[in-house]
Order: sequence, then structure tokens, then C-alpha cells
Amino acid sequence: MSDTYYEFGTAAERWDRAQFFFESKEYTTAARILAGLVEETPEQVAPRLLLARAYYHSARLVRAETELRAVLELDPVEQYARLMLGRTLERQGRQAEADTQLRLASALSGEFTPTGGA
Repeated sequence: MSDTYYEFGTAAERWDRAQFFFESKEYTTAARILAGLVEETPEQVAPRLLLARAYYHSARLVRAETELRAVLELDPVEQYARLMLGRTLERQGRQAEADTQLRLASALSGEFTPTGGA
């Protein structure tokens, strides 16, 4: 496939194509399409979050982390991005940083139970 294929069509058509490739577990192809969408509309959370997921599933963890941090800049209470960032940091062996993100994700989902006495 040429680069033209990835750039063909409206943003909505490319979004649908990216979702198709993601659902087909063709994460690298999905990421190629999504990277263009994110470049065009960097303020939109959904394409950036799916791009981060595609990077995560294709083991491009530094790129996944970068996209997840960008999502959290746009939407600091995006619970799933916090969870994914925690998992991404875990896979990179950065457990202390991961624990912070996982606690935040837990709190945002309403599952947080404080430790200690009171």
C-alpha cells in the first residue's frame, strides 16, 4: 500500500478505516492512519487516544506514552488514558510512576479506596 491510501478520503472515512484496522489487530496500519488525523486535529481526544492504544498494542511504548500525556493535557480527567498510561509505564519498568497513574485512574472511576486509618 502506498502512503496515498492512508491519506485518501475525508477525515471521517480515514477515522472509520483506522478503526477497522485497529479492530482487525493491524495496529501499525491503524497508527499510520491515525497519526495523520492527529496531526490535522491535535485538539481532538478520540483519535489521539486510539493512536496511543495502537502504539501500545504494537509495543511502541514511548510513542504511546507521548500520546497519552497529550490526551491528559487536553482532558486531565480522562480515566482510560490514565489507566493506559499506568499500564504503559508498567511495561517500561517504571512502576513508581505507573502506580501514581493507576491510583488516579482508580479514583476517577470511583473504585478508589483510601488506605490508612480514619
